Amino acid sequence: MTRVWILAHFDDEYCGLPVLEAARDAGEDQLFLYVADYMGEARRARRHGETRALLTWLGLDPARAVHVGQGTGALDGQVHRALPAAYAAIEAALNGVEVTRLVCPAWEGGHMDHDMCCLLASQVAAARGGVPVEMIALYNGKGLPAPLFHGGRALPENGRRFVHALSVGHMLRWMAAVRFFWRERAWLGLWPTMFWTYARYRFSHQRLDPARVRERPHDGVLLYERMFEVPYAEVRAAADAFLASRA
Repeated sequence: MTRVWILAHFDDEYCGLPVLEAARDAGEDQLFLYVADYMGEARRARRHGETRALLTWLGLDPARAVHVGQGTGALDGQVHRALPAAYAAIEAALNGVEVTRLVCPAWEGGHMDHDMCCLLASQVAAARGGVPVEMIALYNGKGLPAPLFHGGRALPENGRRFVHALSVGHMLRWMAAVRFFWRERAWLGLWPTMFWTYARYRFSHQRLDPARVRERPHDGVLLYERMFEVPYAEVRAAADAFLASRA
């Protein structure tokens, strides 16, 4: 019986640390699958090593961080262009695994790879009779002008928030754990916005309604449209083609 995380990038697990630690404390087996691949063996190995170091620090087996995306063509920023290969790699990694729960980034329009992991998780869940899928908000730009964004703020479109009560000590420990990813400059902007959100609204997760992956994440321009210049129409077309192939 295993809780499976379907994540895009090494370090995405950091944004769901309270969920991860709660499962660890409950004695649950956890498996972390990373879908996006990287150009260059050195970068790939470094980023995988950072996540493994974090898991080791948390008292988890670092071998449970598996890079399923390696060699699939699901490159960082382009997972939507390789959904069939990414899904096949996930299913191969889950051969013989009894999946009881899935965790993935939220369907929120922040990063196209995150949204595609949510889409993939919905299909992995469906193939197993509808096991529950928990979503973690990473970042989105709803209602904000460029270059601003919300870090860790759950979209109301994704339904009920399941709030986690965290002590000050737990929050400080979580904040300090970003040191495992100090080489990634993206944390310079994301880290403060995340913890401002948690201080004001508290950390939460949400349950995925499978129908959500067929909807626009929110009204208005999506963060990945203005930040990465990837139109929603392109991502939507790739997602719909993949879903049609699964029907």
